[in-house]
Amino acid sequence: MPVSKSDFGEDFKWGVSVAAYQIEGAHEADGKAPSIWDVFTNEKGKIYKNQHGNIACDFYNKYQEDIDIIDHLSIPNFRFSIAWSRIFPEGIGKINQKGLDFYNRLIDSCLEKGIEPWVTLYHWDLPYALEQKGGWTNREVVHWFSEYATTCVKAFGDRVKYWMVLNEPMVFTGAGYFLGVHAPGRRGLSNFLPSIHHAVLCQAEGGRIIKSSYPNSEVGTTLSCSHIEPHNTKQRHIKAAEKVDALLNRLFIEPALGLGYPVDDIKLLNRLEKYMRPNDDQKMKFDFDFIGVQNYTREIVKHSYFTPYLKASIIKANKRKVPSTLMNWEIYPKSIYKMLKKYSKYDKVKKIYVTENGAAFYDTKSNDAIHDANRRNYIKEHIKQILKAKKEGVNVQGYFIWTLMDNFEWAEGYYPRFGIIYTDFKTQERIIKSSGYWYKSFLEN
Repeated sequence: MPVSKSDFGEDFKWGVSVAAYQIEGAHEADGKAPSIWDVFTNEKGKIYKNQHGNIACDFYNKYQEDIDIIDHLSIPNFRFSIAWSRIFPEGIGKINQKGLDFYNRLIDSCLEKGIEPWVTLYHWDLPYALEQKGGWTNREVVHWFSEYATTCVKAFGDRVKYWMVLNEPMVFTGAGYFLGVHAPGRRGLSNFLPSIHHAVLCQAEGGRIIKSSYPNSEVGTTLSCSHIEPHNTKQRHIKAAEKVDALLNRLFIEPALGLGYPVDDIKLLNRLEKYMRPNDDQKMKFDFDFIGVQNYTREIVKHSYFTPYLKASIIKANKRKVPSTLMNWEIYPKSIYKMLKKYSKYDKVKKIYVTENGAAFYDTKSNDAIHDANRRNYIKEHIKQILKAKKEGVNVQGYFIWTLMDNFEWAEGYYPRFGIIYTDFKTQERIIKSSGYWYKSFLEN
C-alpha cells in the first residue's frame, strides 16, 4: 500500500545527511590542519585504490550550489558535521576564525533557504595533533572535546536548534581502535576499551555543554544499529547473537541511560573498570532529547569458536545468497522497524529520529540521467517500516536519507555510491538521480 508524507503528520522531520570529511575536500584550505582521516588515507593500502578525501565533493567551495539543490528538492532539514580541525587546527588552543566563518556561512545559507540545519559535532575526523597525544585512548580527550564543543555551541547555537554529539561511536571506536580498518588504524583491546569509555564520557559531556548554553535546543547522539538474529535455534548461536547485539546495539546507549555497560552479556567489558574513575557512572549519563538511529541492514550471527573474545561471527549477505547492496549488506527493511521497537522500549528514550538510512548500488548514467530504481525502492520500503513502527506507538519523529550526494565512503573510497545526487568526481558536476526526484515528489506530497 502506498505511503505518503501526510501519513506521518505535519511535525515529522524529513531530511538528508552528510559528513564533513566525506564531502568538504579543501583539506588544507584556510588554516585547516590534518585530521586522522587526512593522514590515514595517505597510507598506501588502507583505502580502496588508495583514494582520499582531499577534494571529495569540494563542498567547501560548492556548498551554495548544493544548498540550492537541497532547496530545489524541497528537503526541509539538512544534517551535516563540523570538521574539528577546521575550528582547532591543533585540536585545542588557538581558534581558526576562517573555519568558524565557513560554518557560519553554511548555516546562514541554510536558514536563508528555509532549511533547518542539524549539526553533528563529531563525525570521525579527530584532529591528527590530538591523535599524536593518544586520541580517543587518552582521557584528556574529554577536556579537548569539551573545549571544541563549547566553542561550536557559542559560535552557532543562536541559529542551530538540533545537535548530535557523536556519530556512531561503536563504528569509530571498533573500526578505528580495534580492527584498524578505519582511521587512525589502531588495533587491539588496549586501544579499544579506553576509547569506548572516553567516547561515552564525551557523549554525555557534549550534551551537558549544549544544554547549559541553550536549554531549548534539541540534543541527541546517533547510534549505528542492526537487527541481530541467530543462525538457527541452537543455544550456542543464540548466545553468540546476544553478545553481538550487546556490542553493536547496546554498548553506547545504555551507559547514557544510566544502565551502565552490558557486562552481563559481554564479560570482557568488565575490563573497562580499569579506566573508570570516581563518579564516572554519573558522568556517563545524560538525558538526551532524542536518539538518532542509523540502520541499513540486519545481521545473522553464528557461534565461532575461533573468534577471540566474542566467540561469534557475522554471516555475510553473499554467503547467505540474499538480496544485498554494493556494501554486501542484506536488503531487509524490517530491520529498521525492529530497531525502532527495540530502542523505544528503553524508558528514558523520549524520541527517535532516523538520522541515517540509505543504500549503495551500481548507478549508470544514461543521457545525463541516473535511474536508480533500486535505491528508490529501498528508501520507500524502509519508510513503510518506519510508519508501521510509528502507528504502533513508537515515538519516531523524523527520517534522514544517507546521503545527499555520492561521496568518499571511508575505507571503500568512491566505489559505493549512496547519494540521491550523482557526483562526477572529475568535473564536480551534480546530477539529481531518479531517487532524488522521487523524494522531492514525496515531500511535496
